Amino acid sequence: MNEKRLKFPPLMVRWGRLIWPVGAILAVLLLSYGSCTTYVRPGQYGIKQVIVGSNQGVQAHVYPPGLHWLTPGTERMHTFPADLQVLEMSDLTGQHEPKTNMRQVPAIKIQTSEGYTVSVDITVLYRIEDAYKVMTQIGPGRLYEDSAVIPRAEQQLRRKFGELDAEQFYQGNFREQAAAEAQRLLTEELSPKGIHVTHVLVRQYRYDQRYQAAIESRKIQDQTVFKNRAEAAAAMEEAKKNTIVAEGQAAVATELSRGAAEVKKIESEADLYRRTKEAEGRLKVELAKATGIDLENRALRVGGSENLVGLKMAEALQGVELVILPTDGEGGTNPLDLNGMLKRFDVRGQ
Repeated sequence: MNEKRLKFPPLMVRWGRLIWPVGAILAVLLLSYGSCTTYVRPGQYGIKQVIVGSNQGVQAHVYPPGLHWLTPGTERMHTFPADLQVLEMSDLTGQHEPKTNMRQVPAIKIQTSEGYTVSVDITVLYRIEDAYKVMTQIGPGRLYEDSAVIPRAEQQLRRKFGELDAEQFYQGNFREQAAAEAQRLLTEELSPKGIHVTHVLVRQYRYDQRYQAAIESRKIQDQTVFKNRAEAAAAMEEAKKNTIVAEGQAAVATELSRGAAEVKKIESEADLYRRTKEAEGRLKVELAKATGIDLENRALRVGGSENLVGLKMAEALQGVELVILPTDGEGGTNPLDLNGMLKRFDVRGQ
């Protein structure tokens, strides 16, 4: 058989001869670029380690997020998280993912001062403040969790919460004090390594079944005692209230009676005052009348009173028939001379 060979145009052959070298050069450049650079993601710190060379060792400079150059084969970039980290001590189901900021371990078992076991769910919040210290004193990767944070947290938490008795776990102020003290001790211990503990949170605690039943029974008894005391105190307060109400009602009745008596007394005094003033008024009127009569009598006894009597008699004789009598001579009559007229007419008392 005769083989047929494909024949390409001369121009395509020339372009093909140029593309292969250019592609090879680009591939070499891409490989060199990938091996000479590293990328620090947002929310991370970068620490460079020189493996070979005069400046061998961990470099103190902390690299921010972004693209950074490395010498292939002689330098390596280690990254550490810059955001808040969570250590979850709980028996709830969960799985730790290295790329997340959360690490879950079993709940911590606390031995109380009486010897009872309490299972406590605790959350420890912390952050890496100095990646260089973490790299040089603990190591790269997630060693800061396994070699520093988890073992030191378990130790300090068992130490401080172990000082409590089982009863004090029910009291929030004791738990909060123990958590604050554990946070302080962890901060003092881990700060030189570049790690700062921000919070220690107690979320849940569980007693063993034996102690749980005993403490529930004791709590019921305590509550019964408290209830009986409260009922007795309430009965005493009710009796005191009834006594106070009765005393108040008696005081009100007494004051009402006293007020009524005062009203009667005031009314009697007012009536006596009125009658006294009326008698005094009548006495003054009568005295005034008597004084007036006395003054009239005195006026009649002074000179000229005869004329006044004559005038009064003239007023009395108005409308009476007149008899003209001589006023002079032997038979003259003076009408103003009453004594003479009485003798003349021989008028005598009947």
